[in-house]
Amino acid sequence: MTRRLSGPVLASVLLAGCVPGAAPVGNATQYICADGAQIAALYGKEGDEDNVILSYRGETFHLIQEMSGSGVRYGWPSDGSNYVWWTKGDSATLYWKDGTKGGAESVVHADCVAQ
Repeated sequence: MTRRLSGPVLASVLLAGCVPGAAPVGNATQYICADGAQIAALYGKEGDEDNVILSYRGETFHLIQEMSGSGVRYGWPSDGSNYVWWTKGDSATLYWKDGTKGGAESVVHADCVAQ
């Protein structure tokens, strides 16, 4: 299951880093994908876990870092369906992991480039 944050919550998290005297909350990056999709990513840490909060299609998704052979992969450790965000350098790909199909992953947006 993917944890979702409402738009106002994400906005307050992102804006907290802009308030004088506030502690930084992470690294916010805007991506534009080859098909024109825009995805906002806020990279941070909760305890010992690296994570990302994605804002995509009016919803937000909290994903944690997972094992990867190359680049940095974020997902949700479950057998259910969820998004997977995989970055390498300044580019990223958004996948849909389908828990009803044995965890098969399909590309949602590819060639997303950090702005």
